[in-house]
Amino acid sequence: MTDESTQATIQPKVSAELTLRGLRVFVAVEETGSIGGAAERIAGSPSGVSQQITALEQAVGAKLFDRRARPITLTPAGQVLRAHAHRILEAVSDAQAELAELNLAILPQLSLAVIDDLDASMTPELVLRLQQRFRDCFVNTFSGRSDWVTEKLERREADIAITSVVPEDANAYLSLPILREPFVLVAARGALSGETASREQLAQLPFVQYSEAMPIGRLVAQHLKRLRFDVRRRYAFEASRSVFAMVAQSGGWTLTTPLNLLDAERFLNEVEVFPFPFPALSRWVYLVARAEELGHLPEQLANDCRHLVQDRVVPRFAGIAPEMADAIEVAGE
Repeated sequence: MTDESTQATIQPKVSAELTLRGLRVFVAVEETGSIGGAAERIAGSPSGVSQQITALEQAVGAKLFDRRARPITLTPAGQVLRAHAHRILEAVSDAQAELAELNLAILPQLSLAVIDDLDASMTPELVLRLQQRFRDCFVNTFSGRSDWVTEKLERREADIAITSVVPEDANAYLSLPILREPFVLVAARGALSGETASREQLAQLPFVQYSEAMPIGRLVAQHLKRLRFDVRRRYAFEASRSVFAMVAQSGGWTLTTPLNLLDAERFLNEVEVFPFPFPALSRWVYLVARAEELGHLPEQLANDCRHLVQDRVVPRFAGIAPEMADAIEVAGE
């Protein structure tokens, strides 16, 4: 069968039943060569991708992929659809970007929610850069813990969030990586001997934990459980400042991140920073915005954030822990 005859076969249903979501999934499978690869790219599930492809094949009346091949290959009908799909999605993306930029030119207000850990380091500079782009825009900012910041975005109480917790509906949001930071051990000054800590040493000292109502507290608790390191539960706090104050006063230790440490710098004379004594644990921080609503602004601000982290945050942590100067990984650097 020729491409022309195949196109004639599928054309009537394509124009009537084709969806942008189906096209995006189709392109993801075509480019990755697998259902699993496509699911990872769109932050969905393999079953969801398979359902989208099946629905698309029903719409066009022809098989689009040979799923027995590895990697998955296009059928003749799939080859015809590929060229159209790329053109359609490119045209839609261009139109959405242009319309968003047009709306942003007269943007009256923008709400920005930032995790506490980065608020003082980043928010004032980001606000200044926003007002340089949009001189008449009123910028309203919030700060708090990651899950709270993300909820602000999901409830439309914020337009952009900088957070370590991405929304569950990945298709509705644009999540742009800013940095990855490893967890470190912080102990009361003089509480540990040597350059590294052992389980035996830590077991003898009070463990000061973040509340498990918070994402960081749950992450640490799950990691220790996987390691089968049973620590005595004594107290938990939400604020990093409270955690480090208790570490200093109790002669204990905690597991935290460089950003949390920088958020409580006034305790640095009372604590020491050590490399993580367990298998590595880290977290990503993202700039998150609702998909296709703010044009190129999320990408521009994400790039601003990366530069600010590289120029300001990384050197500050390197000054505190020179042996871990390269611990914070800036996305794209």
